[in-house]
Formats: sequence, structure tokens, C-alpha cells
Amino acid sequence: MIPVNEFRNITSEQNPQFRVLKPWWDVLSEYLGIAMLMIGVFGCTLQLTQDKISCLPNRLTDPSGGHTDCSHVRQHRDNQSLWEFSITKYIGPNIVEVFGRKNGLDIHQYEFVNHFCYERAVHWYGKYFPYLVVIHSMIFMVASSFWFKFPGTSSKIELFVVILRKCFDSPWTTRAISEVSEERMVLWRKNNQSSAPDGGDEEDVLSLIRASVKSDSEQKSTEPSLLDKKEGEQAKALFEKVRKFRTHVEEADLLYLMYVLQTVLKVFKFVLITVYSVLLVPNIQIVVLCSVPPDLTGFSAFCCNYNKAHLFSKLAYCYISFVGVYGLLCIYSLYWLFHRPLKEYSFEAVRLETGINDIPDVKNDFAFLLHLSDQYDALYSKRFAIFLSEVSKSHLRQLNLNHEWTVGKLRSRLSHNTHERLELHLFMLPGLPDTVFEIPEVESLKLELISNITIPSSVTQLPALVELTLIHSPCRLQPAALGHLRDQLKVLRVATETQELLPLWMYTLQSLEELHLSGELTLDSLRELKNLRVLTLRCKLTKIPPGVVDVSQQLLRLCVHNEGTRLQAFSSLKKLVRLAALELTGCGLERIPSAVFSLSHLQELDLRENRLMAVEEILSLQHCRRLATLRLGHNHISCIPEHISRLRALEMLDVSWNSLRRLPPRLCYCPRLRHLDLSHNQLVALPSEIGVLQGLQFLSVAFNALETLPEELFSCRRLRVLALGNNSITALSPRVANLAQLVRLELKGNRLEGLPVEIAHCPVLQLTGVIVEDSLIELLPAELKDSMKNR
Repeated sequence: MIPVNEFRNITSEQNPQFRVLKPWWDVLSEYLGIAMLMIGVFGCTLQLTQDKISCLPNRLTDPSGGHTDCSHVRQHRDNQSLWEFSITKYIGPNIVEVFGRKNGLDIHQYEFVNHFCYERAVHWYGKYFPYLVVIHSMIFMVASSFWFKFPGTSSKIELFVVILRKCFDSPWTTRAISEVSEERMVLWRKNNQSSAPDGGDEEDVLSLIRASVKSDSEQKSTEPSLLDKKEGEQAKALFEKVRKFRTHVEEADLLYLMYVLQTVLKVFKFVLITVYSVLLVPNIQIVVLCSVPPDLTGFSAFCCNYNKAHLFSKLAYCYISFVGVYGLLCIYSLYWLFHRPLKEYSFEAVRLETGINDIPDVKNDFAFLLHLSDQYDALYSKRFAIFLSEVSKSHLRQLNLNHEWTVGKLRSRLSHNTHERLELHLFMLPGLPDTVFEIPEVESLKLELISNITIPSSVTQLPALVELTLIHSPCRLQPAALGHLRDQLKVLRVATETQELLPLWMYTLQSLEELHLSGELTLDSLRELKNLRVLTLRCKLTKIPPGVVDVSQQLLRLCVHNEGTRLQAFSSLKKLVRLAALELTGCGLERIPSAVFSLSHLQELDLRENRLMAVEEILSLQHCRRLATLRLGHNHISCIPEHISRLRALEMLDVSWNSLRRLPPRLCYCPRLRHLDLSHNQLVALPSEIGVLQGLQFLSVAFNALETLPEELFSCRRLRVLALGNNSITALSPRVANLAQLVRLELKGNRLEGLPVEIAHCPVLQLTGVIVEDSLIELLPAELKDSMKNR
């Protein structure tokens, strides 16, 4: 025989972890199913191991000549045999003894009659009752566990149970609830400090707050105060699994429908079994009359005793009782399924208990699974909810960041930036490590491609921090951090893609001196920035933002990099009365804006990367009496007007990357000119007046079409850098020796056949400062090269 346990393994789920999805009625139904299966197996065992029926000839007839129905045997409750009846001549009314031949039946005839009568006379329900019980019990068990086996549902259930168990056992769950509880206690103390409650009341309130984590202590007597790195990574992986599982399971309600269908099937089976069993159980009779062909045995009727009828009838009534209880449980299950909104699950109670207010409600199959787990233990859904919270996820991310980015690792990334500030640059991190605020010497903090930044109050531990750079890194400030940065921060650089990501707190930084913004944005009022000196805007503007006027009295430098978009309105510039430097690059300008000429304090004007073709307006720049730097590079300028000499304060002129064919001689009468960049033009000659520029220190005419150089050039004795590369110069004048302060000489890309030996007479020019082909260097005398190397 097959053990009952084998049937159970076949028909029920084998994963013991699935018990968290079995409410009490399913557990009780499973035990009832096992009990019914045992009844069936017991009946089958009796059916197979014992004699089924025993038959004797019916020798009694009624007066009409027919046989009686063996009722006399049923009514006789003592142990007398038929042979005792046969010795009585008169037994009862209308019954007389039949005289005939002796029985004379052998064992084979009795066996034949027994088998024949079992098949013909015994009711089919009495014969197959135990088999029906086994079949129905197995159907009940299969129906109860089918959703654990069906491919479309079993994978979701198995994944849910695994995740649920890991969430329940994760140390992060207890840590998160404990932290929220502590925050609530601190907040309660702050809110009630002024009211000063008595000690008893305070203890009562604190005990209520701690209730959210009290149940967890029953699971683990001691919890670590800190998670190690491995536990943090495991919790991080759990958050990702829960997110993907929620996305996958909330899309459908297959699990709910499968559970409803299998419950409906069990109710239908219950009704069917109850109806036919109540009707057919009376047919299980102990004594039955059997008609047998008389030519086989000499008797046409036999009274047969069905040995197991009495026991089977008792088992049947017991089975019907079990089925009745089973059916009531199934009906209750249907009531539970349709009476409650099981396709929606609210974590409102968990939010109130734990204080984690961002736990979202769930729906469909995800909600149904959580309702089932609540029937097992509501603590499972509470601990599972922690991994649905974005706040909890951010806390864990912060903890993992702190584990990974230790103070020592951060110190190793410190370096000096272009402004000689000690800078910490963090790139593509999931957040901002708290350990950053344990390095007090940091002067500049650069955060690039970091999401979800919240600068905490611990930023007050960075007294030297004066510069903050946020490159595509949305940032929020805690109130204490905002107060500190409002008084401390001097330089802010923000690069963002949309206006919504622009931090609004930047408009309150009263000590800010430099603000550099990049991206698609609209500038609001800068009225609060009373110390702002430098404003840089890298975006696509059509006019100067009106907010610039709010800082017109203190703004010294305005830079607009417009990325090729044409800037049309400049009226706001006239109000910047103290502006000393103006950069309008990539603004699509075709002429110098007239608003520039009213800036009497202007010292630097940068109009690179525009569409300037003629700069006749330079004459009007003479009103900018302090203008010292003029950058006109990367335009389409073909000539420079003679009246450029009116710019008496001009010290630096950059007209590189234009289309100049000639240089006006009057340019050389700018008495203070020190830096002149004429590279990447089409110049074929330099005016002899170039020698007038006695203060010239930098001259670049590289990438032009020069063939010769005027001798007067070498009268500029203060030249330090002379860039003549990529021209058509065939010879260098020996007068180069007059350039006593020359430190860099670029000659590469010309048609030189040699270098004058007088080059060695430049006292501070080293061999490495001569940029020329190696073949020309090799032509110099060895002693000359050695002397230039040793300088």
C-alpha cells in the first residue's frame, strides 16, 4: 500500500515557507483533507485485504412461489444460521419450509456465487465508496494547492515568500523602525519642552512611541546598533528586488483569480458530494438478495452478507461530516474573498505606527498576497513595508555611502582647483556621504552627477567651505545648513537641465559674491544677493534677464555665454553702472551693442564667438576710458579701423580667428598695449610701426601668411613671448638678440633653413623655449645648445 504521506506529497505544496500564505481556514482544510484521505485509504485497504461478500442459498419462498428478499435475515439480530431456520416447519405467516434436494455445493461454486453476487447485487456506492473518498480527497488537496504549482502563479508566490522572509529577517528593518522611533521621541521632547510634563506622563508617551519596535525585540533579543557593509549591500539588493517585484505583480490579478476559482471549485465539490452521499449512503446494506442462474448451482436465489457494509456506512457518515465542515470553511473563504477589498492594501496603520509616512498603498496581486500574510502574522507586512519606503531606501543608501566613503578615502581625493582652493570633487555617487562633513579643511565642494542630495546641518562643521559646485546634482538644504551657507558661502556654481531643478535657496545667500549658472533657466529676482560681484549665465537667452538690475549697484562682472542664440535686448546693461567686465560670447552679435558704450567703469570687454564683420563702433568705446582688455576672437572681422588708437587704456587686444588681411598702423599707437594676439588670420605683413609698442610683452601672429618680419619688431625689447609659427617666413633676423626678456619663441611650421646664432644672446631664452623643427636645432653649434640648456 502507498503511505498516506506519499499522497500528501503529491497533492499538496512541498515548500514549508508557503505556510505564510495559508490563512487558518486553509490550514484546517488541509488537515480535514488529510483525515478524509485516511478514511478513503483505510476503506481501500479493507476492500483489498478482506473477503468482500459471503452468500448462502435462499431456501425460503413465499406462497406465490417467489423467493423472499432476505428480510428475515435482516430482522433476526441473533447469531443463528439459516440451518436453524430450516428445522422449523412453521416459521411465520404465509411462510412454509421448502423441501428439496440437499445443498451439495462445493467451494468453487461458493466462490463463483460470491464474486457473481458482489458484482450484480451489491450497490455500486457500497462497492466504490472508499475509492470515491480517495479521489475526492485528492481533488480537494489538489485544488487547495494548485496555485502553488501553476507556472503562472507559482513563480510569483515563490519570489514573494523569499523576499518576505528576507525582509522579515533583515537587520535593516529593525534599524529603520528604531531610527524613526528615536526621531519621534526627540521631536516629542522638543515640542513638549516648554510645557514640562511630569515624569509619569512622559514615560507613558515614550512607551507608546517605542511600541512600534517592541514586537521586533521578540524576534531578536539584541540588535546591532550599526549595520556592517555586507548587511547594507544585502538590504540595498532587497530594495531593488521589492521594487521590481511590485512593478511585476501589481500589473495583474492572476493570483487572486486563481485563488477564487479553486475555492469555487471546492464549494462545488462540497455540494456535489453532500447531495449524492446523503442519497446513496442508505444503499450500503449488510444483507442483499442475489439471483443466480439455477443451472449453475441448483439454486436461483442467494442471501449474501456484505461484510464491510456496516463499517462503510459509519465511515460514510463520518466522511460526510468532514466534508460538511470542509465546505463551511470554503464558504467562509468565499465570503472573505468577496466581502473585503482584497485587491487593495493600505499601509495606513503601519504609517501611523512606524512614523514612515511615504509607504505607498499597493493593489492587485501584491495586495492580495499581503492580505494572506496578515492572516498568518501581521508583523510580516509591517516589516515588508519598510522596503517600500523611499525614505527608508535613502537612509540605507546613506549608510552604505558612509561605509564605502570613509574619511581617509575622501581625504585622498582632495586637490587644489584653479582658484587655489582645497577642493573635494565627488562624481556619480548615489548620494552625499556624511563623512564629507568630517573634513574641516575643505574649502570647495564639487558635486557632479549626484542625485538626491540633501546637505545636512552638519555642514556647519566645515568652517572653511566658501565654494560649492553642483553639476546636474539637485540639492536641498536643511534649515541649519541654509543658515550656515547664507553667511559662509562666497561662490556657487550650478549646472542644471531644467528650471525646476534650479535650487531656490540660492536666492537667499546674502554673502554670495560669485554666482555661475548653466542650463535652461529663467532668472528670478536677485535682490537678496547684496554682495554679488560676479554673475555668469550659460544658457540660451534672448535678452538680459531683468533680475540682473537688482544687483546693478554692486555687480562688477557679467558673463553671458549664449551658445549661439541671438541676444537682442541690451537695455538692462545701461543700469549696470559699476560693471568692470562684460562677456557676451556666442550671442549672435553682428555689431557691438550701443549699451556697452555707457559703461564708464568697463575695463574688460569680451565679444568672442559672435558674427562681427566690422567694428567701426570701436570709436565709441573711447567713452569707456578704463577699457584695458578687448577680446574679439572667433568672429568674421576683415579690418580694424584706424581710430582704434583712441583706446588709450588698451592693454590687451585679441583679434585671433578672424579674416584680417592687414593691420592698421594706428594700432601701434596704443601706448599701453602689452598683449596682442593676431593668430589665425590672413596677414601677409606687419606694419613697421610695430616697433612703437615698447611695452609689448606678448605677440602672436601664428597661422598667417607672413613671409618677412619688419626689423622694427625686434625693437620691442620687453617681448617675452613671440609666436611666429605656421607662416611662410624664410629667415629670422639676427636682431632677435635685442629681445632680452624673451622666454618663448615659436617658429615651427615656417620655411626656415637655419637659426641665427644670435639667438643665444637672448639671456633668459632656454633651448626648451624655442619651438622649432628638430632639424634646425641640430644645426646650431653644440656649445651654443649647451649654453642654452644650462640657463
